[in-house]
Amino acid sequence: MEASKTWPPPSLPSRFSPVPHSNPPSSNKKISAKPNLFIPAFSLQHQRGRGERANVSSKMPAPALQSTGKFADLPFDVLARVAAAFDIPELWAASTVCRSWREALRPLREAMVLLRWGKRFKHGRGVRPDPKRALESFLKGAERGSAAAMVDAGLMYWEMGRKEEGKSLYARAAELGHPAGQCNLGICFLEADPAEPEEAVKWFFRAAELGNARAQYSLALCLHKGRGVKCNLREAARWYLRAAEGGNVRAMYNASLCYATGEGFTRDLRYARIWLKRAADYGHRKAQFEHGLELFSSGETMKALVYVELAFRAGETAASHIRDVIVQALSQPLRDCAMTSADKWRPQQFHR
Repeated sequence: MEASKTWPPPSLPSRFSPVPHSNPPSSNKKISAKPNLFIPAFSLQHQRGRGERANVSSKMPAPALQSTGKFADLPFDVLARVAAAFDIPELWAASTVCRSWREALRPLREAMVLLRWGKRFKHGRGVRPDPKRALESFLKGAERGSAAAMVDAGLMYWEMGRKEEGKSLYARAAELGHPAGQCNLGICFLEADPAEPEEAVKWFFRAAELGNARAQYSLALCLHKGRGVKCNLREAARWYLRAAEGGNVRAMYNASLCYATGEGFTRDLRYARIWLKRAADYGHRKAQFEHGLELFSSGETMKALVYVELAFRAGETAASHIRDVIVQALSQPLRDCAMTSADKWRPQQFHR
């Protein structure tokens, strides 16, 4: 399908900064990227473990203040919609505002318990894996209004091949402002037959603005390929970088390519190497292979063997020949040391 719309989508407000982020953090710094927390009607400040009451911001929409006079007098349906996308700390903080809020949010707190048990049954955490009970728990949580439970139930339906039911649950979560639900709904539109890429871009954009790294990466791909939106390499590179800073491994690799080729960013081989190594350390097999080649070219043969071996084990077939060449160039003790390092290697974990 040819792209017929410009970027950003006309139906959505433009929030792009005029200059793309062209300087990622240096390789010796920890990645840190905090998403913008979406709380439509109010802002909550909460410090865990100190027993402090939540402070409610004065940013309540004027109509609500004029009609009720008190935050606690918000209609339940409004309060439930506002809190549906909260995680556990936010929900706990909201529940401590006053007694009426605590009572109104009881179904969502129950949903969080059901959500937790659903994850245990699904992944076998402390209990025997039971997909049926996992789905039941997620659906009960969804009935109580939890957007997170809707997403998990939708994912299970999707994995079972019941894609329309999964899409319906994603749509409910997306409308409640849950970024993972918005991202998954975008993927549903992209993978539909026929595909609806313009609708997918709309949801990717909303989730990306809320800090969802997968949505940021998906949006960047659409911008890069001109799918559902006019091709824009500059914006694609910017969203690749934001997704990379948010921990998306594929985006790290693509950000490296953007810097290496000069697509979207000014060509900068130093930043290209930084993001290539980062992607390799997070487990991207092509990045491991290419970083291994760079190390081999620079004379760091033993380190090169470690990364090429990791790429080979991960299924990068092109690494096979280079691995044999590097092995021949090393003494037996250095080979053994490299293989021991590869055996002990674990991908880095992203922490916000």
